[in-house]
Amino acid sequence: MAAKIISGTEVAKAIREELKVEVAELTAKHGIVPGLVTILVGEDPASQSYVAAKNKSAHALGIHSEQVTLDVGTSEADLLALVNKYNNDPKINGILVQLPLPKHINEANVLYAIDPDKDVDGFHPVNVGKMVLGEQCFLPCTPHGILELLTRSGVETSGAEVVVVGRSNIVGKPIANLMLQKRPAGNATVTLCHTRTKDMAAHCRRADILIAAVGVPKMITADMVKEGVAVIDVGVNRIGMSASGKAILAGDVDFETVKEKASCITPVPGGVGPMTITMLMKNTVQAAKMAAKLI
Repeated sequence: MAAKIISGTEVAKAIREELKVEVAELTAKHGIVPGLVTILVGEDPASQSYVAAKNKSAHALGIHSEQVTLDVGTSEADLLALVNKYNNDPKINGILVQLPLPKHINEANVLYAIDPDKDVDGFHPVNVGKMVLGEQCFLPCTPHGILELLTRSGVETSGAEVVVVGRSNIVGKPIANLMLQKRPAGNATVTLCHTRTKDMAAHCRRADILIAAVGVPKMITADMVKEGVAVIDVGVNRIGMSASGKAILAGDVDFETVKEKASCITPVPGGVGPMTITMLMKNTVQAAKMAAKLI
């Protein structure tokens, strides 16, 4: 039997409806309008598209959104000064600096300059440390989205064997950490695989839940998974162009063959992708509530 398709598009839509109600209540009861600023340096088309989507989502939810585009030659000092300006702006609860940055700017310096209480990407070391300790913090958006997909799709994580393929700071490491914690969508036994893992297929075949976040198209094949596995495919890989000039995308999982063995699986596109921006909005609302001492 083919797998149930976990639609990130549908789950994200449901969460956005919840957030829209929450934002309206914050405004009506407390006079609070959550605020987000997105800062883009340069004119990278993909980054421009991501920033536009984030601003569109914010406006749709009633979140105050500002977007600043800087010249590609902007100095690191000027960018840091702008970040500091928004650190001290009470109208802004969340600051997002779109990555990647031009090579002459040190990304770590910029990310670390963001006030941890406005770090809605969840990349600041203070928030990373709190996440590892299981304290309240901004969870990184893609891992947070994965947790929501699992929870809202009824996938049991407690006691499950989870295999994460990929050890990036953005997805692999944080999702592995979150799923082993005593928390909803946690209490799992986690194996983290990477480029130096021996016999990766053997590890993957033990998984009750397999999370692929490695950036290699169709790397996970049907012979690498067991019957009934739940599959979360984080990969978005461009593998060609259609006749109409549209990019053809593939995940890290060979969807067509693996779906015949999996109990449930996320598609690409329309799986994890829509969740990331939605969780950014959720973090922005959380930041506004924190600033008002409501949580």
